[in-house]
Amino acid sequence: MKEVAIIGGGPAGLMAAEVLSLTGHSVTVYEAMPTVARKFLLAGKSGLNITHAEDYAVFATRFGAASPRLRAALDAFTPTDVRNWADDLGAETFTGSSGRVFPKAMKASPLLRAWLKRLEARGVRILTRHHWSGFAGDGYAIETPTGQRIIRPDAALLALGGASWPRLGSDGGWIPLLRERGVAVEDFKPANCGFDVEWSDFFVERFAGEPVKSVVATSDDGSSQGEFVVTRNGIEGSLVYAHAASLRDRLDAEGKAALTLDLAPGRTETRLARDLARQDAKASFSGRLRKGAGLDGVKAALVRELGGQADRTNPERLAATIKSLPVPLLRPRPIAEAISSAGGIRWEAVDEALMLSALPGLFVAGEMLDWEAPTGGYLLTACFAMGRAAARGIDAWLTRPANT
Repeated sequence: MKEVAIIGGGPAGLMAAEVLSLTGHSVTVYEAMPTVARKFLLAGKSGLNITHAEDYAVFATRFGAASPRLRAALDAFTPTDVRNWADDLGAETFTGSSGRVFPKAMKASPLLRAWLKRLEARGVRILTRHHWSGFAGDGYAIETPTGQRIIRPDAALLALGGASWPRLGSDGGWIPLLRERGVAVEDFKPANCGFDVEWSDFFVERFAGEPVKSVVATSDDGSSQGEFVVTRNGIEGSLVYAHAASLRDRLDAEGKAALTLDLAPGRTETRLARDLARQDAKASFSGRLRKGAGLDGVKAALVRELGGQADRTNPERLAATIKSLPVPLLRPRPIAEAISSAGGIRWEAVDEALMLSALPGLFVAGEMLDWEAPTGGYLLTACFAMGRAAARGIDAWLTRPANT
C-alpha cells in the first residue's frame, strides 16, 4: 500500500482523495484551516452554483488560453458527470433560468457533509490545522497543533488554491516555496472582480449599493446583458465579472480601460433620439430622461455623472450617450475581494498528468494552476475535474513499472 498526501482540503483536494480512495492507496488530507472546504461553503451560502448546463462544446471553451490544457480533465468529468456525482450524494440538482446548475437545497453544507461521510467510510484521513510550511529534504514539513511533523509520502498533491479570499485559507503563500525549487509561477491577479471608479461624492452618497439592471455592457470580450451594482469604490456584480479579464488586461497593458454601457437596450439610437426630441425643451433634464428614454434613478444619475454637459440639450448626442456610455475604470479591486484569481503555476511546469516536472512525485490541481473562468459553475467544475485528473496521474505514477 502506497502513502499519498493531499495538501489542501478544498474541492480539488477532496475530489482527488475520493478517486484515490478506490485505488487501494492510503490517503491523508492535510488542511491548514480548522475545517475543510471553507471557500466552497461560503460560495454555497447564496446558492451553490455547482456547474452549468450549456452545451458542453461551448462549456469547454470558457477557460481562455488554458482551455486546451483543461480539455482532457473536463472530458473525463463533464458537467453531466458533476450532476450525477452530486445526485449520488443525495444533493439532487436543478437548472436555473440562466443555465446555472444548483443543488435543490441551495446550500453547500448538506453536499459537503455527505461527501465527507463517504470519504471517511472509504478510509480517507482528514487532518485539520495541519499547515504545509515547506520542503524538508525529501519530505514535507507540516505544522500541527502539537508541533512540526515531517511526512514522506510516496506521492503528494498540492491543492492549495489561488490567492482570492485569503481569510478562508487560499493566500498564495506557497508561491515562494515552489519558486525556490525551480517551478515557474505567474504572479496572481484578481479575476471575476470589481473595479474602482472615481465617482463624485454626491453620486456615492446617493447611489452606492444601487443595482443597475437590464443594461448591455461591452468590452474587448464582446457584449452581454445583465446587471451590476454601484459601490462606494466603483462597480461590481455579475455583468462586470463577465468582462473582468479583458478589462484587467487592458488596464495592465495601457493603464486605462472603460466598460461601455447601453442603458436602453430595448430601443435603437434613432428611436431614442426621436423620443428625446419630442420632449419639452423647458422640462428638467431628469424629466426628459424619464419621459423620453425611460431612465430614472441610478441610470439617469449615470448619464449625469459620466455624460458630457453638451449632450443634455442635443437629442442625437444624448441618445448616443445613453446607448454607449463609457465607465472609466481606474484599477481592479484588490485580489482579496475577488471571487477567483488568474495566474499561478505555468502549464509548461507540469506534465499531462499534472505532475511538476521539477519535482517528480508532486502533483498540483485546482486554482494553483494558471487558468481562469467566468462565474457560472465553471470554476468549481474545473477544480473537480483537475482533482480527479491529478488522482489518476498519482495512481499511474505509483503503479508504474520499476525503473521507469
